[in-house]
Amino acid sequence: MDIAIAVLTGLGGFLIGVLGGYFGRKIVLNRRYGAARDVAAEVLEEAEGQRRSLLLEAKEEALKVRSAAQTDLLAAQTDLKEQRAEFKRQERRLANREEVVDRREDNLDRRANNLDRREQGLGERQKSIDNLHAELEQEQSRVEENLERIAGLSMSEAKAELVVSAEQEIEHELAVRYRDAEERIKGEANDRAINVIAQAAQRLASDVVSDVTLTTVPLPSDDMKGRLIGREGRNIRAIEKATGVDLIIDDTPEAVTLSCFDPIRREVARLALGKLIKDGRIQPSRVEETVAKTQRELEDEIRKVGEHTVLDVGVRGVNTELAKLLGRLKYRFSYGENVLMHSIEVAHIAAGIAAEIGADVKVAKLGGLLHDVGKALTHEVEGPHAEIGADVAAKNNVRPRVCAAIREHHDDDHSSPESFIVAAADAISAARPGARRDTVEHYMKRLEALEEVANSFDGVEKCFALQAGREVRIMVKPQDVDDVAANQMARDIVRKIEDTLAYPGQIQVTVIRESRAVEYAR
Repeated sequence: MDIAIAVLTGLGGFLIGVLGGYFGRKIVLNRRYGAARDVAAEVLEEAEGQRRSLLLEAKEEALKVRSAAQTDLLAAQTDLKEQRAEFKRQERRLANREEVVDRREDNLDRRANNLDRREQGLGERQKSIDNLHAELEQEQSRVEENLERIAGLSMSEAKAELVVSAEQEIEHELAVRYRDAEERIKGEANDRAINVIAQAAQRLASDVVSDVTLTTVPLPSDDMKGRLIGREGRNIRAIEKATGVDLIIDDTPEAVTLSCFDPIRREVARLALGKLIKDGRIQPSRVEETVAKTQRELEDEIRKVGEHTVLDVGVRGVNTELAKLLGRLKYRFSYGENVLMHSIEVAHIAAGIAAEIGADVKVAKLGGLLHDVGKALTHEVEGPHAEIGADVAAKNNVRPRVCAAIREHHDDDHSSPESFIVAAADAISAARPGARRDTVEHYMKRLEALEEVANSFDGVEKCFALQAGREVRIMVKPQDVDDVAANQMARDIVRKIEDTLAYPGQIQVTVIRESRAVEYAR
C-alpha cells in the first residue's frame, strides 16, 4: 500500500512537473516572440526611415544634377552665341580685306600702266643719252687730237707728265705737313717732358744732404793722445792693425785724424775709438775686443738700414745681401752727397716719371734704388760701379730689365724706356741745386770756362755766369749784332757749350741786345 502510494505520488509529481514545464516553456516562448516582434517592428521603422532619407538624398542629387545641366546648357548657349558673333565679325573683316585687296589690285594695275609708260619714256631718253655719249666721245677724240697736235705730246706722255707733276706736288705737301707736325710734336714733347720732370722732382721735395764722413775724433784733452800712443807705440799699432786705418796724431788740439780709403773701416775706427776714449782703458787686448764688437754692431746697423730703406721705398725683389749693400751706401759720399739718400731720391723721381709716361713703375723704381749699389764694392772689386752693380744685382736674382737699367745709367744708349728714366732721374738728382758740393777751384774754373766760351764770339760786350753756372747772360753790341744775329748767336753758344764743356743739368743762355737813344735838353 505504501508502495502504491509512493508510486502514485511519484506519478503525480511527474505529471505536475511535466505540466509545469510545458506551461512555463510556453510562457517563455510567448515572451520571446513578443520581444522578437518588437525588435522586428523597430527594424522595420528604421528601414523605413533610411528609405525616406535615401529618397530625399536622391531627389536633392537629382535637383543638383538638373541645375548643373541647366547651367552648362546656358553656358554652352552663351558660348555658341559668342562664337556666332565672332564668326560674323571675321566674315565682316574678310569682306573688308577683300575690298582692300581689290582696291590694291586696281592701284597696282594703274601703277603698272604708269611704269610701262615711264619705261617707254626712259628707253627713249636712254637712246638720246647714248647718242650724246657718242657725240661726246667723238668731240673728245677731236679735242685730244687738237691738243696733241698743239702740245706736241701724245696722250701717254701727257699722262706721265701729269703724274710726275702730281707726285712732286704731293711730296712737297707731305714735306711741309711733316715739318709742321714735327715742330708741333717737338714743342708738345718738350713741354710734356718739362712738366713730367718738374712734377717728379717737386713730388720728392727732399732735403739737401750735405753731411760728410767724419774723419776727426775729438778728445777730452791732449793727455789722451799719449794714452792712445801707449808705451813704445803699442796702443796706436794695435788700433791701426785692428781697424785697418791710419791714426794720425799731430799738433791739432784735442783731436786726432783717421785716414782710410774704405768708409766702413773709417766708421768702425771712429766708433771704436770713441768707445775706448769714453771707457779710458786703452790697451791692445781691449782695443781688439772693442773693435770686434763695434764691427758686429755696425754690420747689424748696416743690415737694418738697408732693410728699412727697402721698406720705406716700397720695392720688391731685394734680398738680404742687396739690402746690406744698400745699407753700406749710408757711409759713402759723392761730391758731398750721401749715396744712399741720392739712391732713394733717384728711385722716387724715376717712379714719378715712369708713372707719368706710362712706363713700368716697379722696374724704374727698383733700378733707381739700386743704380749706385756698385759703389758699395768699388773698394773691393775692380771696374766701374755701374758694371759692378749690374753684376751683383744679376747674381741676386734681380730682373734683367732692372740690371740693364743699372748697367746703362751712365751710357748714351739705352735698351728700354726704364733705363733712360733711371739715367734721367740720376742726372736730375745730381743736378739739383745744392745736392752736391764741389771744390771752389773747380767751381771757379767752370764759371770761367762758360764766360770764355761766350766771350769767344764777335760782338759780345759783356758776359756774366749767374746762378752757380746755371745761366749765362751775354750783352752784345747793338751796332754790330742785330736781332736775327742775336738769336743765331744764342744757338751757336749753346752748341759750343755742349761740345766743349762737361756740366750737370742744363745751362740757360740769354743774349741781350739793347739799343739806347740819349739826348740832352739844354
